Amino acid sequence: MERFLDLVKQRYSVRSFLDKPVPDDQLQYILECGRLAPSAANFQPLHVIVVRQPGLKEKLAATYPRDWFKLAPLILVFCGDHHQGWKRADGKDHTDIDLAIMIDHITLGAAEIGLGTCWVCNFDAAMCRQILELPGHIEPIAYLPVGYPSAVQGDTTRHLKRKSMDEIIHDENF
Repeated sequence: MERFLDLVKQRYSVRSFLDKPVPDDQLQYILECGRLAPSAANFQPLHVIVVRQPGLKEKLAATYPRDWFKLAPLILVFCGDHHQGWKRADGKDHTDIDLAIMIDHITLGAAEIGLGTCWVCNFDAAMCRQILELPGHIEPIAYLPVGYPSAVQGDTTRHLKRKSMDEIIHDENF
């Protein structure tokens, strides 16, 4: 990878994984990429639960019933502590934003070393909370299945189909 933009273009949502475990050193590498992500006021209201055990993955799959999901070698569950998150003067809580930054760092770190990921936010959070026995102040925000991409994938360039710069960038005012 010569440039950061090359890495960004390489990353895509992986929904088919090889039946191959993720080595601990690679898991630690991507978790370190996430740990070093910035957070508002450096409050770091972040928690990650690493799920590898097949029985627990099966239970989590009930919260997001897609066959491909439970075939990932591991699932990272990102949770936020809203009691620790920085709040703007108008009360806006930045916990979810902090987690999004962390997840993005991890997805890019994973892509760099040949691992695939896919953000999952459409899951039954209450069921997840119960399965993982989360305390009341900890909210499950997103899942990130992680593994080696299989050769069978959908459109691996879909993420490159973006709005034009003119549609999203505004100079000086809206």
